[in-house]
Amino acid sequence: MAKAISLHIGLNSVDPQQYEGWSGPLNACEADANDMIDLAESQGFTAAKLLTKKATRKAVLDGVADAAKNLKSGDFFFLTYSGHGGQAPDLNGDEPDGQDETWCLYDGQLIDDELYSSWGAFASGVRVFLLSDSCHSGTVSKAIHYRDKSRSGPPPVYRAMPDEVALRVYQNHKGFYDPILKNRNMSEALGAVKASVLLISGCQDNQLSQDGTFNGLFTGTLKTVWNGGTFDGSYRRLHTAIGSKMPPDQTPKLSLVGANNPAFIAQRPFMLDDAPKKGSSVAKKKKGSKKKHKR
Repeated sequence: MAKAISLHIGLNSVDPQQYEGWSGPLNACEADANDMIDLAESQGFTAAKLLTKKATRKAVLDGVADAAKNLKSGDFFFLTYSGHGGQAPDLNGDEPDGQDETWCLYDGQLIDDELYSSWGAFASGVRVFLLSDSCHSGTVSKAIHYRDKSRSGPPPVYRAMPDEVALRVYQNHKGFYDPILKNRNMSEALGAVKASVLLISGCQDNQLSQDGTFNGLFTGTLKTVWNGGTFDGSYRRLHTAIGSKMPPDQTPKLSLVGANNPAFIAQRPFMLDDAPKKGSSVAKKKKGSKKKHKR
């Protein structure tokens, strides 16, 4: 049986001293993390969580690094994040839209380049599955689009750091963020990833993710589809099933970073055995190749 480690991050607020007076209050991010740790443990993962004040930049990066040190080919790392998403100016030229996406951790933003760089520490053959229930957009035009939409009932709360806060945070902390944003080694990090990193995000880059009463919209929908473990599809089918239940202005995104691994994508989600899901096209091909070998 493969070794399986998971880490679950949920922030209902951030340190206003690090975000220019903004505390970023949210309702259901800690609940998301608690529900994901329950799911992980039910599937056999050794799970840990970082909630709000404990979800610091160092704690998250150390948690990912520790997993990388302890996992080998065929093993599994499951990482979830629920909280605010932000943006910072792309200073190393790796973003077509000129913006780096961020996770708003308690004591500062984690730049997506840093997360990509951390994948490079995982051994070849390790499977990494990432769920990010946060906003990955922050431009003024996108914010206006959501702000002006007419809706019945109370306005939804989005997991996005406001543009004016993002600007103040960057301008007043350039000494900290610029060395990360300008690091060209990080811009080339994706090419060095040997593991297979599968991401399902709560929305597209040009959309916002909704908070909720009991869970974020994305996490709550995932739980509905997973249905206590009765879901029997692949990761691709999981992504499709979640998307079919989401509103048109919040569309989950499926992407793969690092080594191509069709068997991983074909597996039943959270499956610890690294063999393809029974009945999948990958499994059928392997079965056929074995018969040919016997001849």
